[in-house]
Amino acid sequence: MSNQYSYFDTENNAHKTFELPGAKPHYNPDRPGQVEHICLDLALDLDHQSYQGTCSIRLMPVRTGIDRLTLDAVNLNIQEVTVSDTPQPFDYDGERLEIHLTQPTTAEHPLTLVVTYGVEQPQRGLYFIAPDAHYPNKSVQVWTQGEDEDSRFWFPCFDYPGQLATSEIRVRVPKPYLAISNGELISTEEEGNDKIYHWFQKQVHPTYLMTLAVGDFAEICDEWNGKPVVYYVAKSREEDARRSMGKTPRMMEYFSEAFGYAYPYPKYAQVCVEDFIFGGMENTSTTLLTDRCLLDERAHLDNQRTESLVAHELAHQWFGDLVVIKHWSHAWIKEGMASYSEVLWTHEEYGPEDAAYYLLNEARSYLNEDKTRYRRPIVTHVYREAIELYDRHLYEKGACVYHMIRAELGDELFFKAVHTFVNDNAHQTVETVDLLRAIEKATGRNLMFLFDQYVYRGGHPDYKVSYNWDGDSKLAKVTITQSHVKTTGEKGNEKELFDLKIPVGFGYKNGESLKTFTVRVNQREQSFYFPLEEKPHYISFDVGNATLKTVQLEYPVAELKAQLQDDPDPVSRIYAAVALAKKGGLEAVKALGSALKTERFWGVRVEVAKQLGKIKLDQAFEPLTVGLEDEDARVRYAVVETLAHHKTPESYQAIAQVLEQGDASYNVEAAAARAVASICAGKRNEPLDEGDAIARLQKVLQERAGWNEVVRSGAISGLSKLKTSEDALNIILDYTANGVPQPLRLAAIRAIGGISTGQTPGNLERILDRLSDLSAETFFLTQVAVASALGQMETPKAVGILQSLADATPDGRVRRVAEEAVAKVEKNIGSDKAVKQLRHELDQIKKENQELRSRLENLEAKTK
Repeated sequence: MSNQYSYFDTENNAHKTFELPGAKPHYNPDRPGQVEHICLDLALDLDHQSYQGTCSIRLMPVRTGIDRLTLDAVNLNIQEVTVSDTPQPFDYDGERLEIHLTQPTTAEHPLTLVVTYGVEQPQRGLYFIAPDAHYPNKSVQVWTQGEDEDSRFWFPCFDYPGQLATSEIRVRVPKPYLAISNGELISTEEEGNDKIYHWFQKQVHPTYLMTLAVGDFAEICDEWNGKPVVYYVAKSREEDARRSMGKTPRMMEYFSEAFGYAYPYPKYAQVCVEDFIFGGMENTSTTLLTDRCLLDERAHLDNQRTESLVAHELAHQWFGDLVVIKHWSHAWIKEGMASYSEVLWTHEEYGPEDAAYYLLNEARSYLNEDKTRYRRPIVTHVYREAIELYDRHLYEKGACVYHMIRAELGDELFFKAVHTFVNDNAHQTVETVDLLRAIEKATGRNLMFLFDQYVYRGGHPDYKVSYNWDGDSKLAKVTITQSHVKTTGEKGNEKELFDLKIPVGFGYKNGESLKTFTVRVNQREQSFYFPLEEKPHYISFDVGNATLKTVQLEYPVAELKAQLQDDPDPVSRIYAAVALAKKGGLEAVKALGSALKTERFWGVRVEVAKQLGKIKLDQAFEPLTVGLEDEDARVRYAVVETLAHHKTPESYQAIAQVLEQGDASYNVEAAAARAVASICAGKRNEPLDEGDAIARLQKVLQERAGWNEVVRSGAISGLSKLKTSEDALNIILDYTANGVPQPLRLAAIRAIGGISTGQTPGNLERILDRLSDLSAETFFLTQVAVASALGQMETPKAVGILQSLADATPDGRVRRVAEEAVAKVEKNIGSDKAVKQLRHELDQIKKENQELRSRLENLEAKTK
């Protein structure tokens, strides 16, 4: 599964615990037997958003004498249960179906339960999508989403991943709708105005990977090694489908080789559906994707997220579908590898520098969650609902751990271990220990030391690195300091420090390869002395940057400039840029400005632009504007975002010109829309005209409806920066109405939370009333947007709405984000007016200091 929507961010909370009140240990239930086969026979009533049918489960009992069976079944209308055509008595409480067997089981003979049931207007598990008064052009679709434990909402089952069975789905739908499911289509029948599709999945898989998708889709056919590769999208989106998913056959070839196991299913389908609640879901042989991943020609210029999403879900066909986790606590095995597969594919398609930068951003995503939300072990079975585990520790940190395993073993042994793991566990369930065993079997290496530090406990090392050269003795001294920030409840002791081997390299101007030494870092502070023939040009800490860490480089400016220019690793060049920006001064501005022009890799130019923006000198403005002409849209985007922090008329005019002229990239235009308002709201030196910014953004809202509403959403986000403007608030409120395209409406809902902190009491009441109304809507993404908006507010009244949302929602994901938003509001309220006044005064002092420092730098430059 890919979670495309990052909705869990909260403010820094000093490593709060992951476990919320009500969390408890979770284990798989006792197993009455092995489920061998599941058969659903359903008739859909699209007009009434309901269905009737039967669920047949063939079970081989684990022992003789079992006289009752309990199935997961939520909000189903259970009509009858039979075994061998004999009705069985049952009890049903709306969540569990307890069947009292009239004939106790015998261990040698399978039994087949047949549950006859119906569902009306389901809220989870199976979703009916249809036009309504507000969205008359919406498609008629049906789709399912089973992960984590939502299959129980659309059919009765043993709903946990430890049970693997074959399956089939026979479904009646009105013509002309298509029905797509797992495995092979073994027959179609026509009966009057209906069509019956019969799909059969002959390889075993868990209930959460059973799927059904129904719609009036265009069907685009491709193939890999004779197997059908099919893309299903709304009619008129065929070109977007090929543009977005056309690399799938090549990916299948690549992953078949990388994982040492040919793609294992009879076909691979990707179905793009409306209102999907995640980015994608890797149902066996039939991935469902949000239709927002479909790229038009302009979006394709600078949007790699779709390609990564396609790679992620495809990699799951091996890690997750072929090799299945036994319990949710081990979900990192599949989600970490699927996320790491995005890195692997990036390397295959775009080269090593792009892959290194992609992995750096995976690490940053995890580090942000660790810093601002909570710290937890990757593997934990203590939670309220399993879906809470699907966070950045699971995905991005998991990806980084796989990369560390690769660095520890080397490429040859790493892929040998992967092949062993996949082949030994194909069509079976696994736990984390099985990965360790496969590594040891394939390579002889015991990596428990790595798993103990990165998988079974939370956190990562935080390093500070300094360097000195002793010319007399020709020794380079590198001092490494390691700090550890404790999680809530941790006791402080030396054992909390990480114990790792880190390669330290020294580079020279002549272009020779780095002279590298490996040191063991396991203390609070250690100094290492390296004998070298001559003074190094630069120092490279953690050569290859395989270690998941934070690092502060405390080198002299000359060595940092040399590293920024010459280190072969783009991540090391980025670390040098960060360190230079912290040094500040005109020399750093010149070095970064030069790099923005001459650096060969776009990812480093992106980071250089960001760091230029952190140097509070007016002289940083001119080199930044050069980046507005960069050939890569991602660099131009970073420059626009950075210029938004230069609150001057000059930066306003530069960004306004970008917005007026337009850009080939939607993202750049969206950034410009946000930036004009952000700069206007800052008002350094002479005041800027708020009305001008609003007029520009209104023009964007009127004229630039484009792909996924990216640009207009940027304009809405920009308006939210004008926190004291009633005109801006009125515009945003208009876009929260039903009928506004969904991506734009969700952006507007989030934005009214952002603008609330500067509004009058009367307008604040309007905002609260609107959010209270919106919180009653049942759509998952709307509820998440409402919680996000309320979490930005600074009034106790927001807490009441959030608590009502948390109490009323049936969705554990929404409940968690609402509860985390409550804590955020309470923290916001704690920041009283006196503190706010101090912050305002501090900002003013910073601005005055910037002006003074800029003048001083100019004077010093003239006197040199």
